[in-house]
Formats: sequence, structure tokens, C-alpha cells
Amino acid sequence: SRAVIFADGSTKTLGIMMPGDYTFGTAKAELMEIMAGELTYCLDGTDEWLAIKGGESFNVPADSSFDLKVTQLADYCCSYLD
Repeated sequence: SRAVIFADGSTKTLGIMMPGDYTFGTAKAELMEIMAGELTYCLDGTDEWLAIKGGESFNVPADSSFDLKVTQLADYCCSYLD
């Protein structure tokens, strides 16, 4: 992934995820926007896997983690929220 820091101090990461299983942790709340591809995600504290594809997004609470199962090459944009 590549971090982009804007003049107002906000940060986004842009990247590509290959098919596979991943776990990410975050200190700040995040908005995960899937630009292309398909995956399922499970937020920390839940057992529910939700499907998402290009053009859709999901929110991740601060001080948590989330699991991903990428089934198709995924292009994403992650915005860190204050």
C-alpha cells in the first residue's frame, strides 16, 4: 500500500490486495472503500463474515482489528477518520 498525506493532515492509503487471508489492526477509525475486486470481512468482536465488492465500503471502529478473505484481486482506498 501507499500512504497519501493531504495538506489538511488527513491520511489515506491506497493499495492492492492479492487473494488470501489477512488481519489488520487500527488505532484510528477507518473507512475501507473497495474500488475493484471481491472479498469478505469480519470485524473484531463479531463472527459474521460479510461480502463486499468494488464500489462498496465498510467502516472499522478505532482500536480494533478486522479480518479479510480476498477472493479476487482487490483495489482499495482506506481513509483514516478522526
